[in-house]
Amino acid sequence: MNASPDLSAGLARPQDAAATAPTRRTVDAPTRAFHWLLAFSFVGAYVTADGERWRLVHETLGYTMIGLLAFRLVWGWLGPRPTRWAALTGKLAAAPAWLKGAAQGRIDWRGGQNLLLAASVLLLLGLIAPLTLSGYAVNQDWAGEWLEEVHEFFGNAMLAVVLAHVALIAALSLLRGRNLAWPMVSGRSPGRGPDLVKRNRVWLGAALVAAAVAFWAWQWQQVPAGDSAAGSATAVQAQSGHAHDDDD
Repeated sequence: MNASPDLSAGLARPQDAAATAPTRRTVDAPTRAFHWLLAFSFVGAYVTADGERWRLVHETLGYTMIGLLAFRLVWGWLGPRPTRWAALTGKLAAAPAWLKGAAQGRIDWRGGQNLLLAASVLLLLGLIAPLTLSGYAVNQDWAGEWLEEVHEFFGNAMLAVVLAHVALIAALSLLRGRNLAWPMVSGRSPGRGPDLVKRNRVWLGAALVAAAVAFWAWQWQQVPAGDSAAGSATAVQAQSGHAHDDDD
């Protein structure tokens, strides 16, 4: 008697193939941690920019951004090849050749997309320093209202670049038929071949997150006590003023 064919095995093959689709590591854990900490810090700082109630949160997230920039500057020299400054500047170095080809009617669409992505990343990183330093100067009362306007200008400029970067990622994901943002979550991209990032360094990514959280906790413990003391002093002065008024 012949054995009947196993139809269920054949039906399961497409799902199994999708589940075992080849991927390779393209983004390391420290870079992913930096990316999401920076995104959270900027959005939080922008939302809490107005009003004294959230001033502590706004300042803390601003300090976090400049700390993250310092990490990224170092990681751009010591990190894996895809995160190094040479990789970003190398993409921008192709801009003259791309423009020349476009002028001659030879448009490299994929190359242009890579140029836009690299430019948006470098522009975002370049805006962090003037944004946070101007905010620190405003906090220290080093100048008048003109510096507040400068700080607001850089904040709005960075928001515009962030929105353009997100829109570019979304558009390219549709054009290329795959989620280009997902590697910044999983660290892996679909495709065959060797990993572009040999070592994931999860411990360093976790250390970066822990450092940010520890700084937030330290800020929360330190500044409110001072604010409370200042508030108490203000209350005492107000009571003294009322007492003098009553005596008069």
